[in-house]
Amino acid sequence: MQISLHDVGGQILRVGVRQGEQARRPLLIFNGIGANIELVEPFLDALNGPEAIIFDVPGVGGSPTPWLPYRPSTLARLSALLLDQLGYEQVDVLGYSWGGTLAQQFAYQQSTRCRRLILAATSPGHLMVPGKLTVLLKVATPRRYKDPDYMKRIAGDVYGGLLRNSPELVGNHLRHVRWSGDYGYYLQLLAGCGWSSLPWLRFLVQPTLVIAGTDDPFVPVVNGRILTRMIPNARLVTIDDGHLFLVTSADDSAEIISEFLGDAAN
Repeated sequence: MQISLHDVGGQILRVGVRQGEQARRPLLIFNGIGANIELVEPFLDALNGPEAIIFDVPGVGGSPTPWLPYRPSTLARLSALLLDQLGYEQVDVLGYSWGGTLAQQFAYQQSTRCRRLILAATSPGHLMVPGKLTVLLKVATPRRYKDPDYMKRIAGDVYGGLLRNSPELVGNHLRHVRWSGDYGYYLQLLAGCGWSSLPWLRFLVQPTLVIAGTDDPFVPVVNGRILTRMIPNARLVTIDDGHLFLVTSADDSAEIISEFLGDAAN
């Protein structure tokens, strides 16, 4: 992956571009809360075909933290400006977890620039069916990114799936973490407060693939069913894993997504 800094509308963004087949639409990826570019490397290693673009959200990884809060609509506009700089007119979009908020917002707000939409381990926002309170409380702080021992203790309860019984997977995940600061994390939490896509999901025009983990304590699979029912041209696929299936079941995830994008290649 080629990583560089870009000044986008006055905001410096750390951007990663993974080269791919030029004949295919690039894939724009929106990452999870507190997650830097490198955390999706296992998925990108397994995904063949399209060029991939991903960036650290302001305040995360190597993108400087803004002083003022932002909304998903702000980041959707910022993403469109970034695509302009990189020379991409239209992309397919993948949003994982918190990044699913941005993916939905981008698909609605920049509808002509989003050809296909993939929503992974995500929800319609503030009006989602929540996970267990104990899980939500653990995710409400960034401690797991800063304290490896704490992460290893809670990973199974928070993320479920393969992480319940495979501590080595937690270690593999942690080695990709590039922590920036608490304020950026809380800005992401604040951006999602009060946001919901439910009023306008029925207006999304893109063919949409919704992927959910069957053992996801953080974002229960019922949220995927809600998205699938509300989006006109959507279908749901489940994976027998937890919230981090995009990286812990990278091969399966990549195969499902490649099939969806391949079906849409023409």
